[in-house]
Amino acid sequence: MRPELLPGFAPLKDRYDAVILDLWGVIHNGQSIFPGVLQCLDRMADADFGIVFLSNAPRRSDIVMSQLDRFGIGEERYHAIVTSGDLTRDALERAAGEKEPRWGKRYFHLGPERDADLLDGLVYEKVETIEAADFILNTGLFDDENETPDDYAESLKPAIARDQAMICVNPDLIVRRGGHEVPCAGALAATYESWGGKVTYFGKPDPRAYEVCISRLGDVSRNRIVAVGDSVRTDMGGANRAGIDALFVASGIHAPDLGIKPGDTPDMDKVDALLRAGNVNVIGVVASLIWGSHDFACER
Repeated sequence: MRPELLPGFAPLKDRYDAVILDLWGVIHNGQSIFPGVLQCLDRMADADFGIVFLSNAPRRSDIVMSQLDRFGIGEERYHAIVTSGDLTRDALERAAGEKEPRWGKRYFHLGPERDADLLDGLVYEKVETIEAADFILNTGLFDDENETPDDYAESLKPAIARDQAMICVNPDLIVRRGGHEVPCAGALAATYESWGGKVTYFGKPDPRAYEVCISRLGDVSRNRIVAVGDSVRTDMGGANRAGIDALFVASGIHAPDLGIKPGDTPDMDKVDALLRAGNVNVIGVVASLIWGSHDFACER
């Protein structure tokens, strides 16, 4: 059934009691918050919505909290943050208690320095070379502005021959930072798999990420929760797999596919084709996360 284009979130306010919101592509673009978002969050709060942010950020939620605070989104505007970094850290902490930890104890961090402290405080040992590691902790490319996953063939193909597992802390393939596209940890992990490597993913679209969010919302019926996101594969696909409703934001990561920019009205024929190609179901589509069209117009 073809989804309906909504003027904002307002038409759904009586249908749901809680929302699971993606961050990058829905709330901000990594550099600035999108128009209308603060007003929408405030209107959700006025309607007593439970609000949980679910992000594939490969870092702990306290770091994401600081970023949101810089954007003017303080703790009073939401109930919880769940990140793929949190999910990874929790899983590795549990594994560390096993008689034989499933991934081993020594890891090589593959990714930017800003994510290097993800496992600090746990019993794992960070080593300086891939050869010395039991597993590879992949939080992204070292330099996502100038590198591609293929640039890592020389260092990673021998790791496959050694049967070294990779843990991917961000299943996203790409993200739009400001106005341009950069590869994420998921793209590197997919390349590693294509070469024959073994990868374990944490974060969306794994339905367990949504289960953690649902637990943070307390006593809210599953059918009264809607997940809002801009990625067909991770956000919409993850919500579908978790058995909760999904609302698609058209102006995010798929904006180039749809030929739109912020403020444009999406072509619903193109949106419908995109969602069908991704084999996902949504309850509606919004151009961006706003409460109603008036809020966006005022802020612009």
